[in-house]
Amino acid sequence: MAARRTRPVTREAAEEAVRTLLRWAGEDPAREGLRDTPARVASAYREWFAGYGSDPADYLRRTFEEVGGYDEMIVLRDIAFESHCEHHMAPIIGRVHVGYLPTDKVVGISKLARVVDGYARRFQVQEKLTAQIARCIDEVLRPRGVGVVVDAVHQCMTTRGVHKRGVSMITSRMTGTFREDARTRAEFLQFIDITGMTTASK
Repeated sequence: MAARRTRPVTREAAEEAVRTLLRWAGEDPAREGLRDTPARVASAYREWFAGYGSDPADYLRRTFEEVGGYDEMIVLRDIAFESHCEHHMAPIIGRVHVGYLPTDKVVGISKLARVVDGYARRFQVQEKLTAQIARCIDEVLRPRGVGVVVDAVHQCMTTRGVHKRGVSMITSRMTGTFREDARTRAEFLQFIDITGMTTASK
């Protein structure tokens, strides 16, 4: 289901909001170096938050059944993503690992990456992002199980507040066989080279 949209805001209003923030920070939006900044920020927001205009489930609706009877685990590792913290609007940068056990159909691997982007390009918290990706794959493909692990750095923690660098956050969501069978979960975590998570899942 696509994200609910609020009342549209004009581009002019968005650019004026950026000028207000520049003034609040102590700058002069009219000076040469900042004159075009509001337009640039508005364009960047269109790209950063393009996920609000898409339904990630749509990417998974085209599937393939001619797979020669393949029914073992499918894993896509190291899907890079950029998102933004909904609490401070600061970047979240990391990678997602996705695995699933197909029943009678599979999906093109690029579609899994598109699902990640569809949810990441919104204001997020990592726990919700992890759950949304897993739920989308589970509900559309109906596999025997899904595993999702997200490993990310939150700049709301590294560039403000406690200023702790070199810290990443790991979240996971396991469904079906990935949650119920420790051997399946361990195989997935071995594939993605995440240690110390063979018994813990969200």
